[in-house]
Amino acid sequence: MTPAAVRLHRWDEIALEKVTEMLSRKVVTGEREMLVQSYVKRGCLVPLHAHDSEQMTYVLQGALKFVVAGEEITVREGEVLHIPAGVAHQAEALEDTFELDVFSPPRTSWSLAAAEADV
Repeated sequence: MTPAAVRLHRWDEIALEKVTEMLSRKVVTGEREMLVQSYVKRGCLVPLHAHDSEQMTYVLQGALKFVVAGEEITVREGEVLHIPAGVAHQAEALEDTFELDVFSPPRTSWSLAAAEADV
């Protein structure tokens, strides 16, 4: 069996994808997980949605208000929110926010060229 290729990714070399005027991101995808660096402007609303991927959201700066399965949860700098696969959720940026998302498996609905607001 041949080992999987090891790859080094540098955030400063990855193109910033402008999804909307309020949301930009950089994406690194592996075989079974996806890491996304997102820049979300205050007031940005990610509409209610669900996906087949488990999601971990780590807020590095700022704050996001989630509604997950009808429950409001505010995630602030240094906090991580885990959203199980298939659970409906939405998010609103309470401040300009810089955050990391991990999805497993990778979000198949996303491509680097797509300009969709589904985060």
